[in-house]
Amino acid sequence: MTVPSKVGVLGGGRMGAGIAHAFCTAGASVVVVERDEQAANAAYERVASNLAKSVERGTTDESLDALVARLSVSTDYADFAGSGLVVEAVPEDFDLKASALQAVEEQLDADAWLASNTSSLSVSELAEKLQRPERFCGLHFFNPVPASTLIEVVLGKQTSDELAEAARTWVADLGKTPVVVNDAPGFASSRLGVAIALEAMRMVEEGVASAEDIDAAMVLGYKHPTGPLKTTDIVGLDVRLGIAEYLAATLGPRFEPPQILRDKVARGELGRKTGKGFFDWS
Repeated sequence: MTVPSKVGVLGGGRMGAGIAHAFCTAGASVVVVERDEQAANAAYERVASNLAKSVERGTTDESLDALVARLSVSTDYADFAGSGLVVEAVPEDFDLKASALQAVEEQLDADAWLASNTSSLSVSELAEKLQRPERFCGLHFFNPVPASTLIEVVLGKQTSDELAEAARTWVADLGKTPVVVNDAPGFASSRLGVAIALEAMRMVEEGVASAEDIDAAMVLGYKHPTGPLKTTDIVGLDVRLGIAEYLAATLGPRFEPPQILRDKVARGELGRKTGKGFFDWS
């Protein structure tokens, strides 16, 4: 089962644009739906820019004109009609995602698939809000999507075997590797990644070493491509704080966010997107 001929993406921010890019280059027609016209236009520019870079780097044999011809943006959920798959990529808030997924499902045919790009929220609990929970799973893409080779396929309690197999195939068709996990707080990647990052933050807080040296220890000693604190800056300190709070509530105090993380978020030091986090990005 190859990627569906039409794929919808709800949300055209950094992650949504990356997801749209991935499916465009895999041959699907992609519609990105955003909250208003300004956001939709910005989403189009993000995806088109990513597609142009793929052409420049030679990672696709298609022309830019051919790729962007398969891309459209909208502010109307009705434009998801006819999609074989829609991937939700709105901010990491359970109520927001649940209501968005419900609104999308109303526009889809009964045989369409639906997925969430959640990095930590319960896929099974989101599925409980849907009419067809067996046709829903998690597809956790990683930032930046074009360069990442991993997608976490998260199976909820009611996810069908057919969808589980289809999702593995889609991921392979996107040129990425699927890691299949059963629904659990933080799945595999976020749970381990956040655990390492929180301990690194505590070490900075306690004066054990600088952020630069802690990251260097993981890059040089454990061959991590990027250290846990720089990764936190790239992901966003606010995003990491939200995930940590959710994991602390569901898995216990070992995931309690350190004060240094709370203080930086309160000061607006959110990482690369604001120019400062644990590192200076200005």
